[in-house]
Amino acid sequence: MRRFRQQLPSEAAVGVLEKGTNGVLSLIDSDGEPYGVPVSYVFDRDGYIYFHSAIQGHKIDCIRAEPRCSFCVVDQDHIVPGEFTTYFRSVIASGCVEIISDTEGILKGLRLLCGKYSPGIDPSAEIERCLGHVSILRMKILEISGKEAIELIRASE
Repeated sequence: MRRFRQQLPSEAAVGVLEKGTNGVLSLIDSDGEPYGVPVSYVFDRDGYIYFHSAIQGHKIDCIRAEPRCSFCVVDQDHIVPGEFTTYFRSVIASGCVEIISDTEGILKGLRLLCGKYSPGIDPSAEIERCLGHVSILRMKILEISGKEAIELIRASE
């Protein structure tokens, strides 16, 4: 990172992934064209990010063609017109994404997603309802970096 002073410490970057509710998964299709898609997700402290998906579609085709990916979460993007800037904080993770095929892995992903987006609600009926027509994608994080506006750093010093 060119502006190393603006780099988020590892735990802060992980915190952004834990707190965020959506991000952009960037993939490469079979023609080598980029494809970015906004998705809901859940971060697992074991170094994985889980997503849900339809069983078929462009996202699935991209993953089958090329598993390398990146995932971006924007934690903050406060526009400050008078300073001609934004006070931002974001994280980019890169790695490989796979389509989970084993039932245990699918259930784990669904439970993690339900726990994040519907806390305190028993997800059993919903999981049973969608089990046959949902894919679970799991991204192995190989690298993670976060960055924030210098103004946010200065404010915290």
